[in-house]
Amino acid sequence: MTDGKLIRRALAAAFCGLAFAGTTATCVGQATFEGAPIRYLDGQPCNRVAELQARSEAGTLPCEYDARRGYLPALLKLLDIDPATQMLVFSKTSFQLRLIAPQTPRALYFNDDVYVGYVPGGDVTEISVADPQFGAVFYTVDQAPATGMRFVRRTHECLQCHSSSVTQGVPGHLVRSVFPDREGHPILRAGSFVTTHESPFAQRWGGWYVTGTHGQQQHMGNSTMERGAREDQFDRSAGANVTDLNAFCDVTPYMQPHSDLVALMVLEHQSHVHNLITAANFQTRLALHDERVINEMLGRPQGEHSASTLRRIRNASEKLVEGLLLSREATLQSPVSGTSDFARAFSARGPRDSQGRSLRDFDLQRRLFKYPCSYLVYSAAFDGLPAEAKDCVYQRLEAILTAPVTSDQFVHLSADDRRAVREILRETKPEFVQAGAQANAGPQVK
Repeated sequence: MTDGKLIRRALAAAFCGLAFAGTTATCVGQATFEGAPIRYLDGQPCNRVAELQARSEAGTLPCEYDARRGYLPALLKLLDIDPATQMLVFSKTSFQLRLIAPQTPRALYFNDDVYVGYVPGGDVTEISVADPQFGAVFYTVDQAPATGMRFVRRTHECLQCHSSSVTQGVPGHLVRSVFPDREGHPILRAGSFVTTHESPFAQRWGGWYVTGTHGQQQHMGNSTMERGAREDQFDRSAGANVTDLNAFCDVTPYMQPHSDLVALMVLEHQSHVHNLITAANFQTRLALHDERVINEMLGRPQGEHSASTLRRIRNASEKLVEGLLLSREATLQSPVSGTSDFARAFSARGPRDSQGRSLRDFDLQRRLFKYPCSYLVYSAAFDGLPAEAKDCVYQRLEAILTAPVTSDQFVHLSADDRRAVREILRETKPEFVQAGAQANAGPQVK
């Protein structure tokens, strides 16, 4: 192949990377993350579940089996997941749909890195982990007692739903709200909603059970719809301010009797930001990879970043910064409260500054968190970002938190908010201090 053809191919690869950075088309995203530099399908994940998988294969993993719930209790303990995170979803929107119904919902549990799905009587327990290099990586654990706690990684079958425009075009997590019928089937003609912290309260939790109080504002949880009914006939009032699920289903097969409203709100925020972290990770690595290829083809020295590469990294990082600072968060019209111990336990896990403040402290009066910056800045996924992306995020945060707000994306941040968030980050995230000092200088552009 001639040098000219090699250069044109490298430039074409760079163009595809730019297209991925600017769009979230499934075909572009999958074609990109399956090859170099991501190599999602044949790369070796390094995460908490992969570690358990290795221990299981080596025969060093304890395999306590519960006669009623299989490996679920032991698995949650090994992953350090609090059963109080439990949420119940009754819509038939996962691969074990034949077992899921309003009478037999699917349970979800999570911590800052891992999500676990459990259906009573199911053959497997489902696991998704936010891997620092690959985004959402999926596993199942066989529930048969004779097999032991055996982990199997899943790829193509999970990516059919978990890699699309609604997951930022990367292997990601998805919280969806649907109009369910009496059997839990989503009524697709009525539409559906992808749920994040930006979602209006009235569009949340269709097909989910929700326990908690929320005043006069209404959501879609705890309710079903007749198949012939119109979307505007969906009765949200029937599922409002529910604190006991015994009238809806038998909760005894599950770890908790709750499907906590505050846990659901955290899940929506966390899954969204996890996807933004993965997108920033992938797009930065693609930009750096394309630059290396082009420099090699053109005989340029490596190590200096071009203006176009830096622009791609800044564009990828900006969306993540907006997510971290809860830009466009829907305002609560009434205070909300859950029914389990989730809120207390969640807040207790976070690092605190010298004034006792934590990014895990809740507000729950007008917004989710008291200090509007995501606790996921402490996560393994965030720490796994390329240095170029992390520095860009930190420098952008420093600029936003120390200057008067001039953009619509951050108008929700009061002067007190910005001051408190910056002080908390400076005491609890040392990397933020180091990168913030460079905020005015910025990287050198070739």
